[in-house]
Amino acid sequence: MWERLSTWTQRVGEIALLGILGLTFVFDALISAGPRDGAGAAVALTGAGLGIVAVFLRRRRTGLVAVALIAASLMLSLSLIATPVTNAVGFTEAGAFMVLTITVLRRVEPVRNAVVIVIGILVVLVSLPGFRLKMSDYYSEFPTAAAFLFVIGWSVGAGIGGYLRVQQERRKIGEERVRRGERLDLARELHDLVAHHITGIVVQAQAARTVAETQPEAVVPALDAIAGAGSEALTSMRRLVGVLRADDHATRHVGVTLDDLRKMVDQFSPAATFDLGPGVTSLTLAPEVLTTLHRVLTESLTNVRRHAPHAPWVEVRLTTFDSAVRLRVANPLSAADPRLSRLGGGFGLVGMAERVETMGGHLVAGPVAGHLWEVAAVVPLPAR
Repeated sequence: MWERLSTWTQRVGEIALLGILGLTFVFDALISAGPRDGAGAAVALTGAGLGIVAVFLRRRRTGLVAVALIAASLMLSLSLIATPVTNAVGFTEAGAFMVLTITVLRRVEPVRNAVVIVIGILVVLVSLPGFRLKMSDYYSEFPTAAAFLFVIGWSVGAGIGGYLRVQQERRKIGEERVRRGERLDLARELHDLVAHHITGIVVQAQAARTVAETQPEAVVPALDAIAGAGSEALTSMRRLVGVLRADDHATRHVGVTLDDLRKMVDQFSPAATFDLGPGVTSLTLAPEVLTTLHRVLTESLTNVRRHAPHAPWVEVRLTTFDSAVRLRVANPLSAADPRLSRLGGGFGLVGMAERVETMGGHLVAGPVAGHLWEVAAVVPLPAR
């Protein structure tokens, strides 16, 4: 509704602007008409017509249209050098230049090109009365007064155009900050996903080395698991780095489904379980919610590998209640393996809490009942 109203408002404003220029066209025709000033009338009406056309086309090729009108106006003025008496000052043409001043300052890139064009418009406006307003000595002050009036109009247009340009640049800076923030978030995703896969590779490599002497037949499956984890790590890096390098206007999708969560838990350990509460489906969870849950689950399982590598079980449960979804990851407390701890972590609890709070939820992590470690994230579901 608001978009349609905005479109109609712009159309009405454009029609009103062209209507005002049409009235000034009639005014130019009246003041330039005279039995001995046919050349002046032709110049005034030609300049007025070109000005209206330029205003109509100004949004398509702003810089080119403005430069073309400047050149045409100068040629029309020079054509009246030999004319002793004329009254072809061209208020419509001047009005068109003032409108173009606003549009040029707002739209032309880079800014220095816009400034050069606008200065050219000022030069033309100042010279218009001197070339086209040649009257008797009694009216000798008219060219100066008209030039002063045109400079005031140009100043108003330059002020409006400059203000709109500043606001536009501020908006661009804000958008760039948002994009930079998104890329930082994606970089965090990349860091944590790689940490998740690398810790898994280290654990499985250590396990393969341990069983190599007693159970040689178990080494091949362990190597296959290591290769699969490495392949997944490379896939994750390619996907997220590709998003980081994507064009600003490109569509970005890092798709996550419930099957991805289940697959992550199944590949983590045979002792890990994934339980869905009643009514929990991909249809009930928005993509941004699933992405947040995926982030929390990834970091939680990575922390289990790092700090409790010998945990006999890990329980993951996803439930919904009161327009929110709750993810719980629990495991028995265990002594940390120092070799895994030295690998370093991602953004840990701070990163998980930041992501969940961004979605309007909250996260609690810590020991429970003295023998369990639990991570519980509650994320509100968007209204359908």
